[in-house]
Amino acid sequence: MSEFEPATHPTLHFIGVTTGQSSIVRVFPQWAKRLGLDDSRVRGWDFKIHDEPAKYRAALAFIKSDALSRGALVTTHKIDLLNACRDQFDALDEFAAAMGEVSCISKRDGKLVGRATDPITSGLALDSFLPDNYWAQTGAEAFVLGAGGSAIAITWRLMKAAHGANRPTRIHVANRSAGRLEDMKRIHQRLAAGVPVEYHHAPHAEVSDRILERLSPGSLVINATGLGKDAPGSPLTDQAVFPENGIAWDFNYRGDLLFLRQARAQQQRRNLRVEDGWTYFIHGWLFIIADVFQVEIPSSGPVFEELSEIAARARS
Repeated sequence: MSEFEPATHPTLHFIGVTTGQSSIVRVFPQWAKRLGLDDSRVRGWDFKIHDEPAKYRAALAFIKSDALSRGALVTTHKIDLLNACRDQFDALDEFAAAMGEVSCISKRDGKLVGRATDPITSGLALDSFLPDNYWAQTGAEAFVLGAGGSAIAITWRLMKAAHGANRPTRIHVANRSAGRLEDMKRIHQRLAAGVPVEYHHAPHAEVSDRILERLSPGSLVINATGLGKDAPGSPLTDQAVFPENGIAWDFNYRGDLLFLRQARAQQQRRNLRVEDGWTYFIHGWLFIIADVFQVEIPSSGPVFEELSEIAARARS
């Protein structure tokens, strides 16, 4: 692959599907300047969804051997990449090992390290808009559309035992692939978190519509699929009815964003709170930049707000 040419500057690779359309192309140079990483670059690599294992292995081998390749951020391919390349990592953090996915690749003393950062960054994004003690006060449920790495991470965050009574009364997960649902179920069983979870094979969007109708008022509905970003469409049909007083959160912030548009069309009628994936994008990238380049970046406070403003200006 021509992308595997040696880096000429300290480089963070971006392994995704449509990386050239990401706001990071414009945001990263501005962040790098603010963080004292002016000489650094971000380089996107586009892989097909569920690409050939050999391609993931080649990418990791290149990153490990190339002197100026510092690491990578992984979207969409988090599970497939680890399945293909587990033996190429010298170390995995506890989340990557437990959840079977890698979103951050870094190098330490010549060793390749894989981390699953979504359990942390999805929680930071969720906390930015979810009211305190929300679940305990509302008794609401959560419905996660998708069963990939991001979906595994957010369900872990929602069912985390440390939250005590402040957890959803029930979590629903729907996915087009039954195999991914079984993988998620095994991970959840190891966690033994104590929140009931229902797993729904939903090869057609109408199946997810019917689950949506059963949710209690105030429930959180998350689009954790690539539909609306990596591929057009939504995991729901236009006939889907969101829960009254609920929250609709699309992990995507770019693309056709059909799920987001479906939610906004019902925002007033159903009294919905609607959130896109922009804050998740910021937390996800900053966390991995900090890890790969070994710089300190706070997840809140004046510096974080400044970096958020820089991103917003660059995005626009």
